[in-house]
Amino acid sequence: MAEGLIDNMNPKSPRKHSGKHGGGDAPEHQTFSSAPTILGNRKPVIMISSTVYGIEELLEQIFGILNGAGFTVWMSHKGTVPVDPAKSNFENCLDAVENCDLFLGILTTRYGTGKDDETGGLSIAHREIRGALKRNIPRWFLAHHDLIFARSLIRDLGYRTADQRAKLKLTGGKLIDDLRVIDVYEEVIQAEKKLRDRRGNWAQPFATPPDANIFVLPNSCATPRRSTSSNSSPSRPYRRVRKEE
Repeated sequence: MAEGLIDNMNPKSPRKHSGKHGGGDAPEHQTFSSAPTILGNRKPVIMISSTVYGIEELLEQIFGILNGAGFTVWMSHKGTVPVDPAKSNFENCLDAVENCDLFLGILTTRYGTGKDDETGGLSIAHREIRGALKRNIPRWFLAHHDLIFARSLIRDLGYRTADQRAKLKLTGGKLIDDLRVIDVYEEVIQAEKKLRDRRGNWAQPFATPPDANIFVLPNSCATPRRSTSSNSSPSRPYRRVRKEE
């Protein structure tokens, strides 16, 4: 996740964050009123990846916030993801991940559609998130409280790894429709690594749309610092734009 996150939290409501979701004290917040601009004055493109069921209101609000802040927002729920009619839904969504400047993933208790049920294939949302992690572009994640709670409960029952959870069979699906949503969350927070080795692993817990919205705009408008890693630079450089500009 972008290092810019570490510079932009709200001083009026300081939070302690457990190491499970990113670690450390929540730093101070700086307010930005507009999106960073790409060199050449192109609006930055932010890809929103999520399932839709149950969070339609949240998606509408996030789209409005980011669009109003000056981003080009690619969101399948709003029909703004570029579509090549010669390609499949999977291909169009993964192309969007490959061509966006920024990425916002929203993790809930729904695994998502598009998976091949006969072979146990990954959902579109899961593949989008893996694509963003692989590109190592500036990225942010929201994780619903129910997902974090369900993971903790299942771990307490002794099912701590993806292989162990694969042995379980859901019969109701009222809280979680597919246990692989926990796999997605653990990939995002880099649960397989030691705490000291995790980078870009912040997943902000939320329970309501206002919780999520507090996190979205300040962080997406912050300029992530460039990493010294050879594979971690954004695909397109951009700068932060303050209100007075």
